[in-house]
Amino acid sequence: MSDQSQWNAVDQYFIDRLFTDDEALGAALRSSAAAGLPPINVSPNQGKLLWLLARMCGARRILEVGTLGGYSSIWMGRALPEDGKLITLESDPRHAAVATENIARAGLSKIVEVRLGPALDSLPVIESQKPGPFDLVFIDADKPSNADYFEWALKLTRPGSVIIVDNVVRNGAVVEANLDDPRVNGVHRLTEMLSRESRVSATAIQTVGTKGYDGFLIALVSDTIPPR
Repeated sequence: MSDQSQWNAVDQYFIDRLFTDDEALGAALRSSAAAGLPPINVSPNQGKLLWLLARMCGARRILEVGTLGGYSSIWMGRALPEDGKLITLESDPRHAAVATENIARAGLSKIVEVRLGPALDSLPVIESQKPGPFDLVFIDADKPSNADYFEWALKLTRPGSVIIVDNVVRNGAVVEANLDDPRVNGVHRLTEMLSRESRVSATAIQTVGTKGYDGFLIALVSDTIPPR
């Protein structure tokens, strides 16, 4: 059995035993595939991890950078109370349209708001609207901008908030110092920034599964943001 086939089998083992059939989530994946969206959504196990983390930290407000077809948005939106709020940012109109339909099908339109446009344009608008600090931020968008998104996450959270960044291992390429890959370099820029950042405590976890060999970074905001 190859590494990838074994990883797939292990993921499926846990899915078969720890998940129940879910029409809204399945429909989100099917409609995303039918619309030609890239198959880069989080896996079911990763989606449930996001749900668990949101529940564990008692999240009431969640910010997601990178919506794709709304699969992860549905997982996290379901973790929120009825008066909770999730804002998810998507730059591609086609992705945003598919996600909006998927979120509505899941019955989460009142909780999850899809905002269309480049995230680095949307984030200052969110700050100006003062929605209150976000309890959880999930960053899963263009990797070269990871550090910029993380800086904004720090402005929009509070001590005790959790920030998660997906796809930081890049099939192990993260250890390559001079690799000509802007996605890997985006991870380098983020981790170098965090090595000097006193406001958060962070770690990175390597993962294998249906999405191959990758990993995520998870950080706890541990101090207040100094005034500008």
